Amino acid sequence: MSRPAASPGEPSVPSSPSPLLTRYLELTRGALAAVRLGTPERSFLRGGSEDLLQMARAYLADAEHFLAQGDRDRALAAVSYAHGWLDAGVRLGLLDGGGDAARFTLFR
Repeated sequence: MSRPAASPGEPSVPSSPSPLLTRYLELTRGALAAVRLGTPERSFLRGGSEDLLQMARAYLADAEHFLAQGDRDRALAAVSYAHGWLDAGVRLGLLDGGGDAARFTLFR
């Protein structure tokens, strides 16, 4: 039997993540652990590399927060954005994914 929807103002009950959300969380956590800045330290592009990595970390933190609140839809949206930041950075060469085509969309 499913639990009725929470009334306005009632705290939500954390729920278990869906298989898709679990997969994306694991994929993105692994990608964050593997990725490195892809620009030289003194490059003009270094700030962009750092920003991409920081945005990915922030969106992953948001996803984990939403999941803890029981909001699986927002958690999935946030983790998707997190991985999108990483993918974009690797594809542009601002982040180094180590040639890992399983975690990142590589250009070549």
